[in-house]
Parts: sequence; structure tokens; C-alpha cells
Amino acid sequence: MSRLSPVRRFAQAGACGICALALMAFAGRAAAGDHVVTIAQMRFSPPTVKVHRGERIVWVNQDLVAHTVSAQAKTFDSGSIAPGASWRYVANTPGSYSYQCLFHPAMRGTLIVEPKP
Repeated sequence: MSRLSPVRRFAQAGACGICALALMAFAGRAAAGDHVVTIAQMRFSPPTVKVHRGERIVWVNQDLVAHTVSAQAKTFDSGSIAPGASWRYVANTPGSYSYQCLFHPAMRGTLIVEPKP
């Protein structure tokens, strides 16, 4: 059995170390059924996420700098999300919410919350 850490094994398999660390950090952050938005390369991916009322969204920061997830209508605000960290939000009010990173205003996304089916 190999004594290498999972990150080292991943890196030796041809993946970059930063990617391996980001994947390891993310592994425990999102539960089954969560909608995941990745923050990487100074953008939200996917840029638009559609959920039903009561569902949870997790934003995972894979960039090397901090970001925020801040609704323009001030309905939600993550505060600063450090590199390698995540933020969860439960969408309770139907509607369409534009959001951006307050540190990098060109980073924009949309959360669409639909009533429960």
C-alpha cells in the first residue's frame, strides 16, 4: 500500500497540486443535493443557477484570492470567502437575484429561485 497522501497520489497521476488541494477541500463541503457554484478564474460557474425554494446552494472558492457572493438587492451576502473555503445559502424566497463579488465587480451571477413543484 502506498504511503503517499491522496494529494500526492493525485499530483503524481498528472494533476496539478493546486487542483488536488481544491478538490480535497471541496470534498467535505457540499452535501448530496446541493447546487454547487464554483468560483474560479475570476468568475462564477455556472453563471446562472436555478433552484427550487428550500434548496441549498454552495459557492466554493477555488481562486487564490477572496471573493464575495453579494446580491445586488441586498437579500444575501456571504461576506469574504477565503481561498479554499465555501459558503452555503438556502434559497427561501422565489425570484431572480443578480449577485456579484464586491471585491471584483465584473464577477456576476444570477440565482433563480422557483416555487416548490
